[in-house]
Amino acid sequence: MVKPSPTAEPCLDHPILPATVAEHYALRPICATDATAWYDYLREPDVVQHTSWNLGGEAQLEAQIRAQYLSTVVDHPIRFALVALSSDKLVGTVGFNGVVQAHRHAEIAYDLAPGYWGQGLAGHACMAVVQWGISCMGLNRIHAHVLDTNTRSIRVLEKCGFQLEGTLRQYRMVRDEPRDFLLYALLAEDLTGDSAKG
Repeated sequence: MVKPSPTAEPCLDHPILPATVAEHYALRPICATDATAWYDYLREPDVVQHTSWNLGGEAQLEAQIRAQYLSTVVDHPIRFALVALSSDKLVGTVGFNGVVQAHRHAEIAYDLAPGYWGQGLAGHACMAVVQWGISCMGLNRIHAHVLDTNTRSIRVLEKCGFQLEGTLRQYRMVRDEPRDFLLYALLAEDLTGDSAKG
């Protein structure tokens, strides 16, 4: 299991970053300058078909980073860049949307450039941020909404100990089509014994 590092760098209003997630990769706060690398793979057909992203271009993504992920308002979304240690190049992202500190819950979201699929990176990054959210943010519940056809993401969630809670029928419009999403969730109390499979 990946555990938060006590020597990690400060992150916005949170004191500790998630740990290094794999031998050659780490997480750091996302920056506006990451928009280029992020958009490069978000627009790839293999990525688009499994997400509800509907981006108008790199400039729109950069504006979103500045407005949401670099915000200091209460309960702002949090996003980390998954980067190669050798180059600091962004190869994926992971973080929390829908943060509600009053109820101690948030929605986890992540993505990964196709060239890095199949290496276990998404699972390591997801688990690191889940543990960080529980130990550093005090979250009690972390949930995820995943397209019912996104088998890779479903495997990541299940390996991280998330449990299927149901199907949200026609939950979101995905490129003008109502699509079904699966609702997965993990509670802080689930991260004990065999349920934590980082």
